[in-house]
Amino acid sequence: MPHAFLEVQLRYRYITIKLLLLTLFSSVSFIQAKAQDDLLDMLEQQDTTSQTQRVLATFKGTRIINGHSVELRTPSVLDFIISHRFGRLNSGAYEFFGLDEANVRLGLEYGLFNKVNIGIGRNSFEKTYDGFLKYKIIAQTQVVPVSVVLFSSVAINTLKSPDPERELDFSNRLSYTYQALIARKFNANFSLQLTPTIVHRNLVPTTRQANDIYAIGIGGRQKLTRRMSINAEYYYRLNPDPEPYHDSFAIGFDFETGGHVFQLHFSNSRSMIEKGFIAETNGDIYNGDIHFGFNISRTFDLRADKNKK
Repeated sequence: MPHAFLEVQLRYRYITIKLLLLTLFSSVSFIQAKAQDDLLDMLEQQDTTSQTQRVLATFKGTRIINGHSVELRTPSVLDFIISHRFGRLNSGAYEFFGLDEANVRLGLEYGLFNKVNIGIGRNSFEKTYDGFLKYKIIAQTQVVPVSVVLFSSVAINTLKSPDPERELDFSNRLSYTYQALIARKFNANFSLQLTPTIVHRNLVPTTRQANDIYAIGIGGRQKLTRRMSINAEYYYRLNPDPEPYHDSFAIGFDFETGGHVFQLHFSNSRSMIEKGFIAETNGDIYNGDIHFGFNISRTFDLRADKNKK
C-alpha cells in the first residue's frame, strides 16, 4: 500500500512538472513569436516612414532668384518680400553704375492651406500689380523622385499712356502665366528645378509678336555653408519675339539669418514678374547689360497658438 501510494505521488509530480515545462515552453515560444511580430511591425513602420517622409528645404526660399521655387509657406505663415533691381552696371560712374536707378517690388505670400499658397505684389516697373496661386501636387520622398508645384499668376500693367486719347482698356493690360515647377533635391547640398512655362499677353505692341510665349526654365542651388548657397537660373524661350528681347539669366547668393533670407544677385532682367523677365527681358549680358539686385524675405507666423504665452 505505501509503495502504491508513493508510485501515484511520483507519477502526479511527473505529470505536474511536465505540464509546467510545457506551459513554460509555450509561454516562451509565444513571447518570442510576439517579439518577432512586434519587431517586424516596427521595421515595417520605419520602412514606411522612411519611404513617405518628405524631403525638406529643396530651396531656402520661395524664389530661386526671379522665378518661383517649389517651396511653399506652411498654413498661417506670412512671407513679406522686398525685391530691388538697380540700373545697368555698364551705365557708368555718372549713374553710379546703376545704383541711381531703382526698381522695387513689394510682395506678400501666405500659406492658405497645407499645399496651397497665395500671393500679391506691386512692381514699380510699369507700375504692375500681380497675384498668384501655388499648389503642390507631389512632394519628393524616398520613393517619389521629384516635387511638383503648379503655379498660375495674373498681372496688370497700370502705367498711363503718354497720350490720354490712346489709353489702354483694362483687358488689354492683363497678362497670365502658367508654370509647372518640377524639382529634385539630389543631396543635402544640391537641388535642381525645371520650369515649363506659358506666358500669355492679351495685347502685344506689333502683329509680329506672339501673344503666347513658351519657355523652359532651369534653376539650381548649390549649398556652400550651413547658411549660404549659390543660386542660378535661366529661361530659354522656345518661340522668341522678333523684337530685341533676350533670354533671362541670373546668378547670386542666398544668406539665411534666422527669420530672414537675403538674396544678392546679378541679372539681365529688370522686371520681377514672369511676363517681364521671361518674355520681355531687353538686357544683353554679352554687352554688359547686368542689373545688380536683391530680395529680402521676412517670415511671420500668424498661427493663434504661437501667440499664446
